[in-house]
Amino acid sequence: MTALIGIRREDKSRWERRAPLTPAQVGALRQQAGLSFVIQSSQTRIFSDEQYRRAGAIVADSLHDCPVILGIKEIPPQFLEAGKTYVFFSHTIKGQPHNMPMLRRLMELGCTLIDYERITDAAGRRLIFFGRHAGLAGMLDSLWALGQRLSWEGIATPFASLRRAFEYANLDDARAAVRAAGAQIAAGALTPALRPLVVGIAGYGNVSRGAQEILDLLPVQEIAAGDLASLSGASVEAGRCIYKVVFREQDTVEPIAPTRRFDLDDYYQHPIHYRSRFENYLPYLTLLINAIYWDSRYPRLVTRAGLKRLFASPQPRLRVIGDISCDIEGAIEATDHCTQPDQPVYVYQPASGEVTPGVAGYGPVILAVDILPAELPRESSEAFGEALMPFVPALSAADFSLPFEACPLPAEIRRAVICYAGRLTPAYDYLRDYLAEPAFAPSRSAG
Repeated sequence: MTALIGIRREDKSRWERRAPLTPAQVGALRQQAGLSFVIQSSQTRIFSDEQYRRAGAIVADSLHDCPVILGIKEIPPQFLEAGKTYVFFSHTIKGQPHNMPMLRRLMELGCTLIDYERITDAAGRRLIFFGRHAGLAGMLDSLWALGQRLSWEGIATPFASLRRAFEYANLDDARAAVRAAGAQIAAGALTPALRPLVVGIAGYGNVSRGAQEILDLLPVQEIAAGDLASLSGASVEAGRCIYKVVFREQDTVEPIAPTRRFDLDDYYQHPIHYRSRFENYLPYLTLLINAIYWDSRYPRLVTRAGLKRLFASPQPRLRVIGDISCDIEGAIEATDHCTQPDQPVYVYQPASGEVTPGVAGYGPVILAVDILPAELPRESSEAFGEALMPFVPALSAADFSLPFEACPLPAEIRRAVICYAGRLTPAYDYLRDYLAEPAFAPSRSAG
């Protein structure tokens, strides 16, 4: 069978302008695979209704006739329809409490949920993601925040001329602005009080690579984590470049037992045997970018207690933490809440534990926007859709009325099916513990 594919309009945030497929990609799938699409009309999507019409899609207010629906962000429970197959970022795989009502409703309605985050190859590598664009926008916004914070302190820098990612017409314009700031830095624009200016990036995956792509438009000299303590602000280079440190796991944690050696596989299998040592680097960093995956099994990068110790001194170097991963009270414990692109930062005051909007106050500025790729809606949608396109024909052709084991889904998609016809699949049966409440008894696992 060939199902009608629906693309829903995003309604979680007024900033959400992305689409899972662009008009050009919809047109290509129609011509190459004979697929049919219904696009839910939207006044905010970066691509207009008319562009999708010209690509041969139907534009309508309702997706009622579409058995398979593609989206980006979570769908409010009241908009879910019985028996449909939904593909979007559900943010449920950690048992996130705020999304359990949505998952509960999907199961009650007999729906199938496929989560982009779990579409992986045989080695577990994600295949469809916005990570690079989160890194691009996150670094742009973090450099903007650094400029704003330093201006508040009365320190003039080239960063003050930078804008937030969404304020640029496109990514090329943003890159040009960062290069211009870099030219001023190369000419010696950094004051002695800021030298050496060090940007630390925790992580080395897609998010980190996107962040580095922007940072490397500046005059950058990369150093190892172990060399941070030897940097001197008196050197000529320190005033004409930015120092970059990319932290890997062996930099951020150490075995608790003195006789145990660091082993990456052992760390991921037995994180309880390790403790964080990342806060040893904080005194040397001006800007910290958090680009790591984190859950509660792992040590934090930065704790509230660590920030309290750091800011007990008169003026620590650390000005901004760009928490691109944006886990509330996660790897950055001081990440108190998520923010919106137009008000992206707040100051965490270590002495009191309070947060205040903006860049003013004694404590680090924290950037905590959780929809960063939406600040680059056109470029991020194009890249995301390019990765999604090869899987759309299989989604259209799949017979979701068959038992889960018999449904002819590619292995990459099968790994991402969280619930099937209202039942948790075996790989996600653990979620029943998060779903459990007196008013709800989860269905048995599919298969």
